[in-house]
Amino acid sequence: MKYTRQVQGALDNMDVSLNRLYQLVKRGEQQAALNFMQEGELKERFEELQSIIKISSTNPLGASGTIPAGNL
Repeated sequence: MKYTRQVQGALDNMDVSLNRLYQLVKRGEQQAALNFMQEGELKERFEELQSIIKISSTNPLGASGTIPAGNL
């Protein structure tokens, strides 16, 4: 459950950041949008998701904290 909440929270944060990026582009603020993607909040959100994925791939435990049983 903790992993699911972490992923959902990170996805929600990414959604908010993508909306901010959309608003910058819509207003014609291309330089601010580039900065937002390369050095700002969107980059941080992407790194957050990336670290969650990386950790989950190195940890063989399932979402409930047990080793997955595979197909039964």
